[in-house]
Amino acid sequence: MKIRGTLVVGIVGIFLLSTEAVQRTVISLLVWALPSRRERILAWWIQRIADAVLLIVGIVGGAKFGSKVHIPGNPGVLIVMNHQSIMDVPVVVTSIRPLHPRIVSRARYARGKPLISHLIRLYQYPTVDPRATGKVDLEKLKVAARDSPVPIMIFPEGTRTKDGEIGKLRRNGLRRILAARDWDVHVVTIDGYWRCAKYMDFVSSVATVRGTTTVSGPFHFSATEASEETTEEFIDMLESRMKQGLLQIRGDSAS
Repeated sequence: MKIRGTLVVGIVGIFLLSTEAVQRTVISLLVWALPSRRERILAWWIQRIADAVLLIVGIVGGAKFGSKVHIPGNPGVLIVMNHQSIMDVPVVVTSIRPLHPRIVSRARYARGKPLISHLIRLYQYPTVDPRATGKVDLEKLKVAARDSPVPIMIFPEGTRTKDGEIGKLRRNGLRRILAARDWDVHVVTIDGYWRCAKYMDFVSSVATVRGTTTVSGPFHFSATEASEETTEEFIDMLESRMKQGLLQIRGDSAS
C-alpha cells in the first residue's frame, strides 16, 4: 500500500510541476489576450486539472470518489463546505459548472507552492490568515465577494478536520462574505477523505479512500434585509445542514 501511495504522490507532484509551466505561459497568455473570455478559460483549465488529479488518484491509488454532485457555477452563488483533506478542492471543482469558484485560501499558500501559488494569484482567490485575520483583511474579503463574477467557496472551519467530524466554524470571514451581497448558498458535505488530510498521508491511506459528497440548498440570503441576529441564525442553519449531511452520509454507508 505504501508503494502505491508513494507512486501517487510522485505522479501528482510531477503533474503539478509540468502543469504550472503551461499555466504560467499558455493559460496566462490566453487570459491576457481574451479578457472577455477570462472566466470561461479559467473554468475550463481548473476543471481539467481537477479531473486529471482525481483520475491519477483513482487509477493509481485505488481511491473511490462516489457520485458527482451538481452545483451551479454562477455569480451570486456561495459554496460552504466542510474540510477533510487536500482532495476537497478537486472533488468540488469537478462538480461546478459553468464557471469556476473563487476559493477563500490561506495566505501562506500564495507563495512557494508549485502550481497552487500561481493559481491563487491567477484566479484572484481571496486570502486570509486564520490565526490573525484583522479588520483590513476581512474588509478585503468582503469586497472580493461583493465584486466576484464567479461563485465564492469557503471552508468555514478554517482547517482540515483531524477526526472526520465537523469542527467549530470560524465565523468572521463567513459573516463578511454574507454581508457583501445577496446569495444563493449551497452547503456541501463530504466524508471518507479525512485520513488523507495531507500529501504524505496518501502514502499509507490513499487506497482506503471511499469518498461521498452531498449538497443541500440553495438557501437564499439577503444581505440588505439581514440583521446581526438573522445572520447568526443563518450561519447556525448552515452549520446544522453540514452536520446533517455528514450524518446522512454515514447513515447511508452503514445501511
